Order: sequence, then C-alpha cells, then structure tokens
Amino acid sequence: MALAIFDLDKTLINGDSDFLWGEFMSEIGVVDADTYQVKNQYFFDQYALGKLDINEYLEFCLEPLSQHDMPTLNAWHQRFMQDKINDILLPKAQAVVDEHRAKGDTLLVITATNSFVTAPIVERYGIDNLLATNPEVKDNQFTGKVLGEPCFQQGKIIHLKQWLEQTGESIKGAYFYSDSHNDLPMLELVDHPVIVHGDDTLQKIAKQRDWPSLDWH
Repeated sequence: MALAIFDLDKTLINGDSDFLWGEFMSEIGVVDADTYQVKNQYFFDQYALGKLDINEYLEFCLEPLSQHDMPTLNAWHQRFMQDKINDILLPKAQAVVDEHRAKGDTLLVITATNSFVTAPIVERYGIDNLLATNPEVKDNQFTGKVLGEPCFQQGKIIHLKQWLEQTGESIKGAYFYSDSHNDLPMLELVDHPVIVHGDDTLQKIAKQRDWPSLDWH
C-alpha cells in the first residue's frame, strides 16, 4: 500500500477548474465579464509561464466569493459542475484512481486551486483526501483572504508534510501525477513521479529523467 497523489487541473480533469470558475461567474453576471476575463486570462498565462504571483492571483479570485452568502455560492457551484465540469471529467483518470484504490493505496488530491471550487470535483472521483488553498471563512462567510499558506509550488510540500504528520501516512513509495512544471518540487519529492498531459517544460524534464508520461484524454 502506498500514497497516490494527484494534481487536479489538466491532470484529473481536461481543463483548469479555477479558470473555468471565473468564466462561469462572468457568464452568469456575478462579475463584470470584460474586465474579469482579461485578468483571468492574464493570471492563467502567468501560471503557464511559471511566473504567477500566487498572492496577487488569490486576492483577485477569492474577492468575488466574499460578496455572496454560502447558500448562493453552493447553488452556483452545482450549476458550475453541470455546465463546466461534467464534460471534462476523464474516464481514464477515474480508472487509475480506482486501480490505486483496489490496491489499498491512500488517495489524495493536492491542488493550488481553492477548496471551495475543487472539493465537489474531487468527491466526484471518490477521493476523500484533499489538500488545497483554503479560503478564510468567518461567520459562515468567505472573507476574500487565504487561511494559511497557499497550496502552490513549495506550498504544496508544506501542506503535504503537515498532512503526513497529522495522519501518520508515509511518503515512502508514493506516486504523484501532474501536468505542470510548477509541480516540480512535488514530483522530485516522491518515489514515483508520473507526468500526465505534461506542459512543454515538464515534458523535457521528464524525458531527461526518464519519468513516465501518460495521456488520459
């Protein structure tokens, strides 16, 4: 038995849930479509280049959550799952998740995208453990701020080490599946790094290091 860790966006799903949530909010009129989509695309491009200022981005994407109550946000998220997520779930990804489960491996998703957006998607794959960027909540209302360290790049390792201490799980023999060179610190940490739909930078590194590369499309 081992730990099977999965990135979410562009790995378990054929798209980026954070970007799609911004698109969804623009489409239903929660944010100004023109200005929000321009900024959303800018941050998406910065992430792809490995130049994302995570704190600046989180200030941008969490602010709209603070403007609405939880019942409203949860209702919107149900529509979001139907409109944006259901069609980009990957059966081949589900098969790998199920294979690890059948072996008795512990399943974990670790993602920079905030837990409000990602938790229902992770549940759809039948994965109980999620490490994500946590939006701060006070009096059952999002504040627009981050609680603790963003779960991004080295922050993923911080979250993972805290989780390992809390659960008693071991990193020995662990797998990590990811598409992004932003996850290189995590890929280097585990015994079994696996590239899924790797970006150009990560594909080059994977080839140099003889890491397996998969396509779940």
